[in-house]
Amino acid sequence: MIPDPRGTPAPGAGDKFDDEHYPAYTMGRAAEMLGTTPGFLRSLDEAKLIEPQRSAGGHRRYSRYQLRLAARVRELVDQGTGLDAACRIVTLEDQLHEAQRLNAALRQQD
Repeated sequence: MIPDPRGTPAPGAGDKFDDEHYPAYTMGRAAEMLGTTPGFLRSLDEAKLIEPQRSAGGHRRYSRYQLRLAARVRELVDQGTGLDAACRIVTLEDQLHEAQRLNAALRQQD
């Protein structure tokens, strides 16, 4: 799974609307938004790209951040990239983005 880049405490109820890591979407709604099947989302869970949180009833719940990753994987798969390779590419892209963000923050501190 891609590490959580937040590093911030859990938001209050009012902040959940703006929290891109809040698990607001059910599997069915997430699949509908992505134009894919629930099986595709399950395969991303099995590939350890995204690990959705579970509701009290055990249902998968996805965040906007996770849906962005899933959308990028779907884009790569639609272009002919294998699922495992697409997951690795998205993981590396996400790690690069986070490293660039940290680098920029460090430069601002100097």
